[in-house]
Amino acid sequence: MRPDIVIVMTDQQRVGLTRRSGYPVDTMPFVDGLAERGTDFRNAYTAAPACVPARTSLLTGRFPSVHQVRQNSNAQHASYQQDLLDVLRAADYQLHFAGKPHMHRGAQDFDTFAGPYFHTQGPERNAAEHAFDDWLERLDHGVADEPTPHPVETQLPYRITTDALRAVHDADPDRPGLFWVSYPEPHNPYQVPQPYFDLVRPEDVPDRTTGPEATEIKGGSYAWLRRLQEDKRPGYDDNWRRYTANYLGMLRLLDDQIRRLHDGLARRNRPRLTIVLADHGDYVGEYGLQRKGAGLSEFLMRIPLIVTGDGIEGQRRDEPVSIVDVLPTVCEAVGRPIPDGVQGRSLLPLAHGEEAPPEEFQSIVAEQGFGGRAYDVTARPPLHFGYDGPTFDELNTVTQSGAARMLRSGNWKLVVHADLRGELYDLDTDPAELANLFDDDAHLAVRARLLHQLARWQARLTDDLPNGNYTSLRLPHNWRWAPKENHHEHV
Repeated sequence: MRPDIVIVMTDQQRVGLTRRSGYPVDTMPFVDGLAERGTDFRNAYTAAPACVPARTSLLTGRFPSVHQVRQNSNAQHASYQQDLLDVLRAADYQLHFAGKPHMHRGAQDFDTFAGPYFHTQGPERNAAEHAFDDWLERLDHGVADEPTPHPVETQLPYRITTDALRAVHDADPDRPGLFWVSYPEPHNPYQVPQPYFDLVRPEDVPDRTTGPEATEIKGGSYAWLRRLQEDKRPGYDDNWRRYTANYLGMLRLLDDQIRRLHDGLARRNRPRLTIVLADHGDYVGEYGLQRKGAGLSEFLMRIPLIVTGDGIEGQRRDEPVSIVDVLPTVCEAVGRPIPDGVQGRSLLPLAHGEEAPPEEFQSIVAEQGFGGRAYDVTARPPLHFGYDGPTFDELNTVTQSGAARMLRSGNWKLVVHADLRGELYDLDTDPAELANLFDDDAHLAVRARLLHQLARWQARLTDDLPNGNYTSLRLPHNWRWAPKENHHEHV
């Protein structure tokens, strides 16, 4: 029997803030339990630290430079042959969506579509939900210093889960289904009602790795964004502990709704493959920044990625993997070929406990930027919001300018820019990426090795679409490297 495919996606969830990952606050006990019973990919990465490029990569299995959606404003330009919905529709799956879309697909592409929900509003069924959405809008993506004066039932995750459970109840029990539930939280605005507001007191929030002084060390878009935020909201960083406490409370609220969703899905008498992940991370106060926007730091790039289901091993995997690997994994789980032009790799063998070819999973890449050239830290170009007043969008003309590629391999992180100095960090000793070793003579050999790995990835990420007369040679799982016993055929 073909499994239901369940995708639970959060928005802007930072890795490392659950008890299972070593954090002292127990933010997501249910999701931690899923990770314990399933495969926890501890080095999973987004393809880009912005919603629409990352979600397009999930749907298409392609990196942003190839699917061509490199900013939040051009989802309609996605380039691909078949995406996740095409694959599942061809396999006779019913398609159900609830939550925040922010993607190139719309309501017409699903059998049921509950939304769109965004960060300050969603479909409203009663006066209480309308009152909450109005209050949320007036918060202006800020930080609430008091518990949200509206009940949990009006919160967007609760409403989205209710909508998803209605689809589960009404779905055809004799056909497999995709149930994609996409939560806007823990993305800003940072607010949460009781009892979540008191999950942790601000004074008990663990210390951060580094503060606002780090933005001047980082320079570039980090310093520009910090200065913009301080100009618009003086003292912006002073309440970082309250903001972090709210963020942690939002994680617990999400955890309760994911538990509620899971309980409802159990009523379907079918096997199930569940993938829990985020589109990208959040600074959560690091560098004196909130939200996202500047650079390719680990705080933004790493994402939670958990796979559970029949035959899935309870294990932690350390291989670097990507959000682009979701589509090939689903293809293999439902017995459909991986579409042409897909660059991701199926993770199903890894989730089943099989050994991974070291060459295939020794590194991973990600991307950011558009336009080629990066704006200077003193730039003041026209933006899609004004320089006056408190309202701002951290994703803008300046912070998203340039062209950057990152590579993670072991404890090393490499970032190469089109027109800026390169970056090289030892994440074991420098998790905030402040000591740039790119030009350090003692690390020339490391730099050369990582540059070679990045060059091989760049060769790999060329676009094979549209199809011509040639037939591609593919290995199983869309791996470029065969398992050891077959490796001699492809050296």
